[in-house]
Amino acid sequence: MPYSRSSIILTIFIILLIAGAALLGSWVWTKLATGQTNTLNAVEIRDYKGEKLGSINDFRENSISGPQYINVTTSKLTVAGLVQDEKTYTYKDVIDRHTHYEKIVTINCVEGWSVKILWEGVLLKDLLTEAGYDTGALVVIFYAQDGYSTSLPLSYIVSNNIMIAYKMNGVVLPPDRGFPFQLVAESKYGYKWIKWITQIEVSDDTDYRGYWESRGFSDNADFP
Repeated sequence: MPYSRSSIILTIFIILLIAGAALLGSWVWTKLATGQTNTLNAVEIRDYKGEKLGSINDFRENSISGPQYINVTTSKLTVAGLVQDEKTYTYKDVIDRHTHYEKIVTINCVEGWSVKILWEGVLLKDLLTEAGYDTGALVVIFYAQDGYSTSLPLSYIVSNNIMIAYKMNGVVLPPDRGFPFQLVAESKYGYKWIKWITQIEVSDDTDYRGYWESRGFSDNADFP
């Protein structure tokens, strides 16, 4: 029995609808698996307690290898080096097992731009204390997914309550901003604000120089 034109059109419409739903479901699952769901319905905070904030969109992409896309279900953060108990955390471990802090901090780039952001994260000294860091150590070295690295004095990190952030302006870090973790290196130039952190090493190697520092940038990096 021949099909009518209307039934053929309806069948095609249903097929397209099912295919579209499958594609959308696959995309949402991918975002959930990689932790990149913040773009779905999130709206960033632009005013916090009366203080105007910059935007996620105000940043310039200047990483050494482009944005890194890290799978939240398999990624790990390691705290190693001069510690009594080396720690390996999942993304969920870091967020669920540690106190959250918020702070407005401006990042200043050597290129001349700056952005004021509300950062949310955990204190580095809490992670270091949990690992039993050597109080005689002098330096903390950070390593990133893309091969980038930098270092900061241990005393600076502890005395200034420096944190690694997983949110900015109330939104989970987008991939180009360092998901899952970015260092909030307050009062330091932007090249110290390492993104996509995978390893934190407690060290006594004061001669260590990170990616840009080994290329002539100041290891101190104080702003201004």
